[in-house]
Amino acid sequence: MIGQPRASARGSRWPAERAWRLVGARKRAASEQDKAAGGRACRVVDHGNGRTSLASVRLRPTANGQVVASLRWTDGRRSYTRGLGVVTANTRAGNLAQAWSRARDKGLPKVSDDSWATSRAARHVMRANQGRDTKPELLLRSRLYQRGLRYRVSARPLPTLRRTADIVFPRAKVAVFVDGCFWHGCPEHHRPSRSNATFWRDKIEGNRARDRETNTVLRSEGWAVVRVWEHVEAAEAVDLVLAALAERGVAPRESP
Repeated sequence: MIGQPRASARGSRWPAERAWRLVGARKRAASEQDKAAGGRACRVVDHGNGRTSLASVRLRPTANGQVVASLRWTDGRRSYTRGLGVVTANTRAGNLAQAWSRARDKGLPKVSDDSWATSRAARHVMRANQGRDTKPELLLRSRLYQRGLRYRVSARPLPTLRRTADIVFPRAKVAVFVDGCFWHGCPEHHRPSRSNATFWRDKIEGNRARDRETNTVLRSEGWAVVRVWEHVEAAEAVDLVLAALAERGVAPRESP
């Protein structure tokens, strides 16, 4: 079979092809990368001076049964690769999504210092952005922990939904999202970029639409969704979470 790796040593066990191999027409590759990344705009690598390219995740099988992911992009004749480690989903789509999530946590792909896509302020916000463990998240988690509450961090409320909540209470079915003002379009603090306005408008609107879809799907499955803007004071954020938990019959201990 074309494309099937050959065992190079006795005992080698290659992973199932559905976990890494692209099946069907090659033109599907771009659409599946877009879907896994969260949209075409999430794949854009800005090289500055008006030059851009699209990053893609490559999945490579190994003889010990694992699938290794890497992020690749080009700039003219130069190509770049950043390792993302071993991915563990049973399907290619799941591994692509896992790899793109890991890339975002690592701040990849990087934004050029002379980026045409953003202003200096926007570039600063992008570099400062973290996939998890932001200051507002850490403070909220600390306050909740002090109230005797236990939760999962950066977890999927629904295994079948490729969306990650910042704080998850599985038994109570409460999902908490701490939304960044820049990326999620805070009505109070978000200021549209004047540089490459169309790109950023589409990007932020895409994030908002994704948030609305996430809320709808989770609520249809019986979950309570709490969304907190990063600028909200920790005490207020705690009250919002406690109110949602109270409706599910979860009572924290009294505040010290």
